[in-house]
Amino acid sequence: MNTYGYVRVSTREQNEDRQMIALEQWGVPKERIFMDKLSGKDFERPSYKKLVRLLKPGDLMVVKSIDRLGRDYEEIQEQWRLITKEKRADIFVIDMPLLDTRSGKDLMGTFVSDLVLQILSFVAENERSSIRKRQAEGIAAAKARGVVFGRPPLPVTDGFEDACRSWLCREVSLSEAARMCSMKKSTFYSKAKKRIKRPVRAL
Repeated sequence: MNTYGYVRVSTREQNEDRQMIALEQWGVPKERIFMDKLSGKDFERPSYKKLVRLLKPGDLMVVKSIDRLGRDYEEIQEQWRLITKEKRADIFVIDMPLLDTRSGKDLMGTFVSDLVLQILSFVAENERSSIRKRQAEGIAAAKARGVVFGRPPLPVTDGFEDACRSWLCREVSLSEAARMCSMKKSTFYSKAKKRIKRPVRAL
């Protein structure tokens, strides 16, 4: 039997130390700990897939918390089934010792483990949904107070008004107008389009 550990963090969290320490203290060899660092859009998990391919019947996968197995309730359930039923390996969750498929291999033990898994998976997904909802509400409240998110708009350079006026009057091309005020072509065009909506000042 081989014992493996799995760590997953997002690129924003960068807190793999907490999970690594927990796995090493539990006794997982450092060379058998697999880790994925993922962005919010990427959930390919190459290290996790490699670990699952290595698992053989009787092997053990250790994770610190149940939500390391997937992003949502459905995925956690799917990975649990894949590892315990198809790969016939065991799983142990450090934060929830009840989730230890090595013990209670009889029908009652399996039932209790699966029941606890379903409850915890639902709680984990519900907590993530609550966090996203609170974040959205916070952003909406901040916008209502006048808080502006994102990069501040680039200021126009000296000569923009003259260049914009010349371009609008078709005296110069877009590229020439952008060069006149030392602006990127795309930036000048964006600013000029907004300028069209305002009255042009007299020469």
